[in-house]
Amino acid sequence: MNRQEKAQIIESLREKAGRASIAVVTDFKGMTVEEVTNLRVKLRDAGVDYQVVKNTLARLALKDTSHVVLEQYFKENCAIALGYEDPVAMAKALSDFAKTSKMFDLRFGSLEGKFLDADGVKELAKLPSKPELLARVLGTMNAVPTNFVGLFANLLRNCLYALNAIKDKKEAAA
Repeated sequence: MNRQEKAQIIESLREKAGRASIAVVTDFKGMTVEEVTNLRVKLRDAGVDYQVVKNTLARLALKDTSHVVLEQYFKENCAIALGYEDPVAMAKALSDFAKTSKMFDLRFGSLEGKFLDADGVKELAKLPSKPELLARVLGTMNAVPTNFVGLFANLLRNCLYALNAIKDKKEAAA
């Protein structure tokens, strides 16, 4: 690989890392091509870029990004996964794949500039996804007016029962 190709890889990775909200470094040593291909397909469905990169090039590319905290940890063969929209979806995809593959392993990551060890990435995967959180918020927001309408209807119903009881009592007296 000549200098120009290396510069291209560095610039491409720097641009992707600059846009990414989460970056996770993985160990793929011993995996077959078919397994890596399956991983890439799952990650692509989650909106994630997965790239095998030389450690030196990765260090240079991450220098001017929020993921600079990963710079000192690049050792041996590794690949970097970059997620742009939903960090939880990416963490879930990687954690699920790590459970099914004996050779694949999570090493460490960076969530918006904060260092995460492998356990931190796994814990992130346990969180509810963004659409699920939005659904919970909307459900809570919808519950307030629904409960108010129910309470108001009960007050009116009780008032109506009292008025009917008074009417029945007056009719019985007359």
